[in-house]
Amino acid sequence: MKILLVNIALISSVLIGGLLVTLLNKSKNEQIIKLMLAFSGGFLLSIAFIHFIPELYESSSYNIGVFILVGFLIQLILEFFSGGIEHGHVHVHHISRIPITLVLALSIHSFLEGIPLGSQLAGMEIATSHHHGHDNSLLFGILFHRLPVAIALMTLLIASKVSKVKAWSALGIFSITTSMGLLIGYNTSTYFESHSFDIVLAVVVGMFLHISTTIIFETSENHKFNFLKLMTILGGCALAFMMH
Repeated sequence: MKILLVNIALISSVLIGGLLVTLLNKSKNEQIIKLMLAFSGGFLLSIAFIHFIPELYESSSYNIGVFILVGFLIQLILEFFSGGIEHGHVHVHHISRIPITLVLALSIHSFLEGIPLGSQLAGMEIATSHHHGHDNSLLFGILFHRLPVAIALMTLLIASKVSKVKAWSALGIFSITTSMGLLIGYNTSTYFESHSFDIVLAVVVGMFLHISTTIIFETSENHKFNFLKLMTILGGCALAFMMH
């Protein structure tokens, strides 16, 4: 039952983001994206440092730092193709077709982060101690970030003069990718050693580190933090701390 609810939440977060774009004007979309990204950046950075990195180093026999670095570099490569939409960059091109490489890059990221989430859910059900994060910090981290990314993606698609059918089709594909990774992680967790999922989680944490630090650094305007955005970042950090 829980896996069904998690899948509904993952898909709904993206669809709600797309719906918000159709209801709000462009200037409000930009403000919402910036504040949501700032909050998610603070939250992702905090759960990485407070929660997952210490647990990974404590439980894994691998050189886990290598895989965190690999995740950081993977995200760097993915953003070369996505144009940085993960942290709010919306580069409009009037092309009237779905930007396939962008959607693919976002989907790969979402798919990878779903695998350790599925492993975590399986670990909760069988009450094992080796599946990291028996709270919902990873789930909330993914949800908090997917919503503004969905808003940015839909904003880009509409501004690029893509038809509504194509725009919602692209958003629909993106909405199910984390669930696909989750189902794979959930159904294979009993067949692989927990260390295998430590590696995937370390890669995802590295991706989180790249996204969150980029969001936080790019939240500054003229090298000065807007007070509201600063408070939003600190709010994300505080929530992650309370969930620890």
